[in-house]
Amino acid sequence: MELEQAGKLSTGPGVYIFRTPAGRVIYVGKAKNIKNRVGQHFKAGGKSSRITRDAGSLETIVTQNEVEALVLEANLIKQHRPRYNVLLKDDKHYPFLKLTKELYPMLVVTRKVIKDGGKYYGPFPDSRAVWRAKNLIDTTFSLRKNSGIPFEKRKRPCLNYHMKRCLAPCVDYTNPEEYALAVKDVTAVLEGKAKDVLESLKQQMLEAAQNREFEQAAAIRDRVQAVQKLFGTDQVALNVTLEDMDFLGVAQAGEFAMVQHFQMRAGRVIGRDKRFLTGAEDSSEEEILKAFMADYYGVAMQIPPLVLVPTEFEDCDAWQEFLSTRANRKVELRHPQRGEKVDLLEMATRNAQNGLEGELALLEKRGENPGLDALQEVLALPARPWRIEGFDNSNLFGTHIVSGMVVFEGGRARKGEHRRFKVKGLEHPDDYASMHQTVYRRFTGSLADKLPMPDLLMIDGGHGQVRAAVDALKEAGVQVPVVGLAKREETLILPSIYGAQWWLETGTEIGKNRAVVLPITHPALRVLIAVRDEVHHFAITYHRKLRGEAMLKSVFDDVPGIGEKRREALLEHFTSLEEIRAASVEQIGAVPGIGMNFARVVKAHFDAERVEPA
Repeated sequence: MELEQAGKLSTGPGVYIFRTPAGRVIYVGKAKNIKNRVGQHFKAGGKSSRITRDAGSLETIVTQNEVEALVLEANLIKQHRPRYNVLLKDDKHYPFLKLTKELYPMLVVTRKVIKDGGKYYGPFPDSRAVWRAKNLIDTTFSLRKNSGIPFEKRKRPCLNYHMKRCLAPCVDYTNPEEYALAVKDVTAVLEGKAKDVLESLKQQMLEAAQNREFEQAAAIRDRVQAVQKLFGTDQVALNVTLEDMDFLGVAQAGEFAMVQHFQMRAGRVIGRDKRFLTGAEDSSEEEILKAFMADYYGVAMQIPPLVLVPTEFEDCDAWQEFLSTRANRKVELRHPQRGEKVDLLEMATRNAQNGLEGELALLEKRGENPGLDALQEVLALPARPWRIEGFDNSNLFGTHIVSGMVVFEGGRARKGEHRRFKVKGLEHPDDYASMHQTVYRRFTGSLADKLPMPDLLMIDGGHGQVRAAVDALKEAGVQVPVVGLAKREETLILPSIYGAQWWLETGTEIGKNRAVVLPITHPALRVLIAVRDEVHHFAITYHRKLRGEAMLKSVFDDVPGIGEKRREALLEHFTSLEEIRAASVEQIGAVPGIGMNFARVVKAHFDAERVEPA
């Protein structure tokens, strides 16, 4: 789509919608000035260029102000889930706790917020969290549990009354004034004011103990512990001088992102939430945070007077107005530059990073490896690289030069197809020549017939090793995409300016000087690091084995009376010099073909080696 096809655009605030020629919504955006913002899409690269390439038409909706545009944008994204917008991966309705509006209110779990006079608390991150909170409140405070909505009278009290978990208003065992005190405690706890409730409960516990009502005191003690367990008020405050606030952290890896949300009240973290998002590739931290905030604060019932974010918002005023409208009081959106609030944001960012890594690992375990799609995108491959073969060399001071080849399919190691190579004909260590020989042998020897063709070669090394691998492929007459992984800053090394397909002579240029640096959490980089670590360990283990065998052979040569058969028998039984030195005469003699007499000779030889010269 070209900008001229968009027609005359408004210079006021509003929402713009890109659609495919078939009419499917692929991107929804908000702007203070629609004309300027849409024009930027046609000038920018990255995701913007893909949006305008795939778009067939543009629709705009003019609003009265930015806040109205912000709300409309959020609703349209939820409705259409456009391909190029940042989206919550598990888009669903948040659960809430609700106190019904009745003479005797009841606490219930709901996912619908309606204007019925009830008090809503949340949202909670998931159903487990909301039910855990409700169950603990139900066992701690004596609100009614099962007398219906609306409230209905009963003939006799239920079991909760006899367990001292309900005041039994259904049979008139209480009055509205007494019941209101229980409601007040529940409300205070749900609003994060548990400190006041705890002080009241502790005072009641003390009075009961002084009156020698020990059973009552023990029951109140259990309620105190339940409140502390639920809301974390037994923890030491991070800083009691800090005001009530929310603070957010964000982490990104390719198309995936994680936002971590913490709630702090009276200097204590009383709750947190995290959200896994998709469609984040080429998106800024600001765009990712806005996607979360529009979803979360669009339904949140308790918004603190301060929200901390780890980056500046271009439209900060509009977001402050949106949050203030939702909270019915002033809310400040702040990006702190120094002090303890910066420390809070760093804590949230670390948690977001850990949460993102956990989600990506979970996807990999389920076989939904996001790194393969990311590799296709980063390396400009025609398809997902399902089968990846990794190569690495290993030697020590020029001895026992070996190479390893490992196989990954679907992001998982296929250990049964790993191969080892003894590099031949090299008098001195030459990493480039070793790589050339190994890759050439893989695609011209018997392995070429036994193993399927890979979708990608991963070379452990820099430009020299990648060039050697490509030269080997050319000589073998094979076209397989190649990428190198240099240890310094985990840099991706490309054989061509057009990506991993080194034989291409045209296309879109990738990277800078044929090198690409990705964030350490990027799914594509995670796959390559896994392959690199596997092949490095595989090659160095083989090298150590050969070196150990050679050392044992040279050591056995000095044993008096040893022949070829006895030496091979000992080499097959003992795997290291330390092992044979520690062996007893009986253990050595038990080796087939050795016998007790020669075992004493072997034992005496190695014992003599341990004696220090005078």
